[in-house]
Amino acid sequence: MKVHKVIKMQNKNNKQTGYTIIETMISVSLFLIIIMVGMGALLNANLLHQKSRDMRSIMDNLSFIMEDISRNLRTGKDYQCILNVRQIPVSDPVPTSCADGEGIYFQATLSRWAYYIDTNPGNEKLSIFKSVEEGGKIAKYPLTPEEIDIDPVSGFSVLGAEPPNGDEQQPLVIIRLVGKITLKDVVTPFSLQTSVSQRLIDI
Repeated sequence: MKVHKVIKMQNKNNKQTGYTIIETMISVSLFLIIIMVGMGALLNANLLHQKSRDMRSIMDNLSFIMEDISRNLRTGKDYQCILNVRQIPVSDPVPTSCADGEGIYFQATLSRWAYYIDTNPGNEKLSIFKSVEEGGKIAKYPLTPEEIDIDPVSGFSVLGAEPPNGDEQQPLVIIRLVGKITLKDVVTPFSLQTSVSQRLIDI
Protein backbone atom coordinates (compact mmCIF):
# COMPACT_ATOMS: atom_id res chain seq x y z
CA MET A 1 0.00 0.00 0.00
CA LYS A 2 2.81 2.38 0.84
CA VAL A 3 4.60 1.49 -2.39
CA HIS A 4 1.46 2.31 -4.37
CA LYS A 5 1.18 5.72 -2.69
CA VAL A 6 4.84 6.48 -3.39
CA ILE A 7 4.46 5.62 -7.10
CA LYS A 8 1.29 7.72 -7.32
CA MET A 9 3.04 10.73 -5.76
CA GLN A 10 6.01 10.34 -8.14
CA ASN A 11 3.66 10.26 -11.15
CA LYS A 12 1.97 13.43 -9.92
CA ASN A 13 5.33 15.18 -9.48
CA ASN A 14 6.46 14.09 -12.97
CA LYS A 15 3.52 15.83 -14.72
CA GLN A 16 4.76 18.73 -16.94
CA THR A 17 3.66 22.20 -15.94
CA GLY A 18 4.96 24.07 -19.11
CA TYR A 19 3.15 25.15 -22.34
CA THR A 20 1.48 22.55 -24.47
CA ILE A 21 2.12 22.34 -28.24
CA ILE A 22 -1.25 23.97 -29.00
CA GLU A 23 -0.51 26.92 -26.71
CA THR A 24 2.90 27.35 -28.34
CA MET A 25 1.36 27.31 -31.84
CA ILE A 26 -1.24 29.89 -30.81
CA SER A 27 1.46 32.15 -29.36
CA VAL A 28 3.59 31.89 -32.50
CA SER A 29 0.56 32.57 -34.72
CA LEU A 30 -0.38 35.67 -32.73
CA PHE A 31 3.21 36.89 -32.91
CA LEU A 32 3.28 36.41 -36.70
CA ILE A 33 -0.04 38.24 -37.08
CA ILE A 34 1.26 41.18 -35.05
CA ILE A 35 4.45 41.28 -37.14
CA MET A 36 2.49 41.20 -40.40
CA VAL A 37 0.14 43.98 -39.28
CA GLY A 38 3.09 46.06 -38.13
CA MET A 39 4.94 45.55 -41.43
CA GLY A 40 1.81 46.48 -43.39
CA ALA A 41 1.39 49.68 -41.40
CA LEU A 42 5.07 50.51 -41.90
CA LEU A 43 4.87 49.94 -45.66
CA ASN A 44 1.72 52.07 -45.92
CA ALA A 45 3.36 54.87 -43.95
CA ASN A 46 6.41 54.70 -46.21
CA LEU A 47 4.19 54.80 -49.32
CA LEU A 48 2.26 57.81 -48.02
CA HIS A 49 5.52 59.58 -47.20
CA GLN A 50 6.84 58.95 -50.70
CA LYS A 51 3.63 60.25 -52.31
CA SER A 52 3.73 63.32 -50.09
CA ARG A 53 7.36 63.93 -51.00
CA ASP A 54 6.67 63.57 -54.73
CA MET A 55 3.67 65.91 -54.48
CA ARG A 56 5.74 68.45 -52.57
CA SER A 57 8.41 68.27 -55.28
CA ILE A 58 5.85 68.98 -58.02
CA MET A 59 4.34 71.89 -56.07
CA ASP A 60 7.82 73.31 -55.48
CA ASN A 61 8.47 73.00 -59.21
CA LEU A 62 5.26 74.89 -59.97
CA SER A 63 6.11 77.62 -57.46
CA PHE A 64 9.58 77.95 -58.99
CA ILE A 65 8.03 78.38 -62.45
CA MET A 66 5.79 81.18 -61.16
CA GLU A 67 8.75 82.84 -59.46
CA ASP A 68 10.91 82.56 -62.60
CA ILE A 69 8.19 84.07 -64.80
CA SER A 70 7.65 86.89 -62.30
CA ARG A 71 11.35 87.68 -62.05
CA ASN A 72 11.86 87.83 -65.82
CA LEU A 73 8.73 89.91 -66.39
CA ARG A 74 9.75 92.33 -63.67
CA THR A 75 13.05 93.09 -65.42
CA GLY A 76 11.52 93.06 -68.92
CA LYS A 77 9.60 95.71 -70.85
CA ASP A 78 7.21 96.23 -73.78
CA TYR A 79 4.60 93.79 -72.53
CA GLN A 80 2.36 92.47 -75.29
CA CYS A 81 -0.67 90.36 -74.47
CA ILE A 82 -1.08 87.18 -76.53
CA LEU A 83 -4.74 86.53 -77.23
CA ASN A 84 -4.03 83.53 -79.47
CA VAL A 85 -0.95 81.35 -79.00
CA ARG A 86 -1.11 80.45 -82.71
CA GLN A 87 -0.28 84.07 -83.51
CA ILE A 88 2.76 84.79 -81.36
CA PRO A 89 4.53 87.78 -82.96
CA VAL A 90 8.01 87.32 -84.39
CA SER A 91 8.85 91.01 -84.66
CA ASP A 92 9.33 93.79 -82.16
CA PRO A 93 6.50 93.57 -79.64
CA VAL A 94 3.94 96.35 -79.68
CA PRO A 95 2.86 96.95 -76.07
CA THR A 96 -0.79 95.98 -75.70
CA SER A 97 -3.05 95.26 -72.74
CA CYS A 98 -5.78 92.65 -72.31
CA ALA A 99 -7.97 91.28 -69.55
CA ASP A 100 -7.64 87.60 -70.37
CA GLY A 101 -4.83 86.44 -72.63
CA GLU A 102 -3.24 83.07 -73.29
CA GLY A 103 0.26 84.41 -72.82
CA ILE A 104 2.59 87.39 -72.76
CA TYR A 105 5.35 88.46 -75.16
CA PHE A 106 7.97 90.93 -73.97
CA GLN A 107 11.46 92.29 -74.42
CA ALA A 108 13.90 90.62 -72.05
CA THR A 109 17.46 91.79 -71.41
CA LEU A 110 19.06 90.39 -74.57
CA SER A 111 16.21 88.85 -76.56
CA ARG A 112 12.44 88.59 -76.89
CA TRP A 113 10.67 86.07 -74.69
CA ALA A 114 7.17 84.71 -74.37
CA TYR A 115 5.33 82.76 -71.70
CA TYR A 116 2.08 81.15 -72.75
CA ILE A 117 -0.33 78.25 -72.18
CA ASP A 118 -0.63 75.71 -74.97
CA THR A 119 -1.31 72.03 -75.60
CA ASN A 120 1.66 69.76 -75.00
CA PRO A 121 2.05 67.46 -78.06
CA GLY A 122 3.51 64.75 -75.83
CA ASN A 123 0.44 64.20 -73.64
CA GLU A 124 -2.28 66.51 -75.06
CA LYS A 125 -2.46 68.40 -71.77
CA LEU A 126 -2.32 72.16 -71.38
CA SER A 127 1.13 73.20 -70.20
CA ILE A 128 3.13 76.37 -69.66
CA PHE A 129 5.69 77.09 -72.36
CA LYS A 130 8.55 79.52 -72.72
CA SER A 131 9.82 80.67 -76.10
CA VAL A 132 12.97 82.65 -76.78
CA GLU A 133 13.52 84.50 -80.06
CA GLU A 134 17.09 85.08 -81.16
CA GLY A 135 18.29 85.82 -84.66
CA GLY A 136 14.87 85.27 -86.16
CA LYS A 137 14.60 81.76 -84.70
CA ILE A 138 12.26 80.74 -81.90
CA ALA A 139 13.14 78.05 -79.37
CA LYS A 140 10.21 76.56 -77.46
CA TYR A 141 10.53 74.96 -74.01
CA PRO A 142 7.83 73.25 -71.90
CA LEU A 143 8.10 74.30 -68.25
CA THR A 144 5.54 72.18 -66.41
CA PRO A 145 6.07 68.44 -65.74
CA GLU A 146 3.72 65.88 -67.28
CA GLU A 147 1.86 65.36 -63.98
CA ILE A 148 0.43 68.90 -64.21
CA ASP A 149 -2.63 69.67 -66.33
CA ILE A 150 -3.39 73.38 -66.67
CA ASP A 151 -7.08 74.37 -66.77
CA PRO A 152 -8.28 76.62 -69.65
CA VAL A 153 -9.44 79.25 -67.12
CA SER A 154 -5.77 80.03 -66.49
CA GLY A 155 -4.28 83.03 -68.24
CA PHE A 156 -2.46 86.35 -68.21
CA SER A 157 -3.96 89.79 -67.63
CA VAL A 158 -1.83 92.66 -68.92
CA LEU A 159 -2.70 96.15 -67.70
CA GLY A 160 -1.18 99.52 -68.59
CA ALA A 161 1.19 98.13 -71.23
CA GLU A 162 0.67 100.95 -73.74
CA PRO A 163 3.32 103.68 -74.12
CA PRO A 164 3.36 106.47 -71.50
CA ASN A 165 1.58 108.94 -73.79
CA GLY A 166 -1.35 106.52 -74.03
CA ASP A 167 -1.89 105.75 -70.35
CA GLU A 168 -0.64 106.72 -66.93
CA GLN A 169 -0.52 103.26 -65.37
CA GLN A 170 2.64 101.33 -64.63
CA PRO A 171 2.56 98.04 -66.62
CA LEU A 172 1.16 95.22 -64.51
CA VAL A 173 0.75 91.50 -65.25
CA ILE A 174 -1.57 89.17 -63.32
CA ILE A 175 -0.82 85.46 -63.75
CA ARG A 176 -3.51 82.91 -62.90
CA LEU A 177 -2.72 79.20 -62.86
CA VAL A 178 -5.50 76.71 -62.13
CA GLY A 179 -5.29 72.99 -62.75
CA LYS A 180 -4.72 69.58 -61.27
CA ILE A 181 -1.82 67.30 -60.42
CA THR A 182 -2.27 63.61 -61.19
CA LEU A 183 0.23 61.47 -59.31
CA LYS A 184 -0.20 57.69 -59.02
CA ASP A 185 -3.97 57.88 -59.59
CA VAL A 186 -4.32 60.62 -56.96
CA VAL A 187 -5.70 63.92 -58.32
CA THR A 188 -4.88 67.13 -56.43
CA PRO A 189 -6.31 70.48 -57.61
CA PHE A 190 -4.30 73.69 -57.29
CA SER A 191 -4.87 77.40 -57.81
CA LEU A 192 -2.10 80.01 -57.89
CA GLN A 193 -2.12 83.71 -58.67
CA THR A 194 0.53 86.39 -58.59
CA SER A 195 0.97 89.91 -59.94
CA VAL A 196 4.10 91.49 -61.39
CA SER A 197 4.83 95.14 -62.00
CA GLN A 198 7.44 96.27 -64.50
CA ARG A 199 10.50 97.57 -62.70
CA LEU A 200 11.31 100.14 -65.40
CA ILE A 201 9.32 103.32 -64.76
CA ASP A 202 6.74 103.72 -67.53
CA ILE A 203 4.42 106.48 -66.34
